[in-house]
Amino acid sequence: MHDFSYYIQLLLAGITVGSLYALIAIGYTMVYGILRLINFAHGDIFMAAGFFMIYISGTTSIYVSLPIVLILTVVLGVAVERAAYRPLREAPRMSVMISAIGVSYLLQNFATYYTGGLARPYPVIPFLTREVTIGSMTVKALTIITPVLTVILVVALVLLIKRTKVGMAMRAVAKDQSTAQLMGIKINNVISITFVIGSFLAAVGSVLYFSNYEQVTPMAGAMPGLKAFVAAVFGGIGSVPGAVLGAYVIGICETFIKANNDYAIFSNAFTFALLILILVLKPNGLFGEKLAEKV
Repeated sequence: MHDFSYYIQLLLAGITVGSLYALIAIGYTMVYGILRLINFAHGDIFMAAGFFMIYISGTTSIYVSLPIVLILTVVLGVAVERAAYRPLREAPRMSVMISAIGVSYLLQNFATYYTGGLARPYPVIPFLTREVTIGSMTVKALTIITPVLTVILVVALVLLIKRTKVGMAMRAVAKDQSTAQLMGIKINNVISITFVIGSFLAAVGSVLYFSNYEQVTPMAGAMPGLKAFVAAVFGGIGSVPGAVLGAYVIGICETFIKANNDYAIFSNAFTFALLILILVLKPNGLFGEKLAEKV
């Protein structure tokens, strides 16, 4: 029989994992909200940020590497949008989805070619990996920093969307691109800003995730990306608070399942069973708006 502190540690671990999924899920949900596009390459941008840190930190200090990694990840995200999605803006949705899958495989294969497909150790970031004591528990600092930073970033994002001109433009484009363009809103700029925000959050999530799991592989973004996508669908894809809630539900449940040796093997299956369940019972997610089909 485990003591109370054991379950508190599990809960903290689940909240940490959920926070990481939330940072990735926001990128999915924002891009879908504006473009009605599932950016399947988003998990691989998250993976690329991990390799950026490994190679850049080999030539400079960690504290110089961090802002450079954030900038490079944002540049990669915007470059993907401009090269693979913008030319297909008027194309059928299926074409854009195939392009997104193609970009995902391109990034994975490029990473495999460049690294030889081998796992690379992630550099140690001292202020994240040092241990802190809370009562009778000893945990890594990132267990505390991750949820706090996630909440701060989510609140800042919601305020940006609700209270600023950029946010108003984003909401207008999400509602009706044609009308927004007639009102003088520069659609391409708004979409680029969306990719900037999504890629920045993926980069932050990458630093926190790989500091916890300590190595990066070319396929490292696939499973976190899929789980973040499920989180976005669970909460209602297009809804930022919904994506965050879905991420925490998945992160906490997954952690408790993994803690039980008899059922640990089903931790990934649970996530996708949840996706099937939510699509059957509530296809638009918990907070998703029902979209009217245009005839």
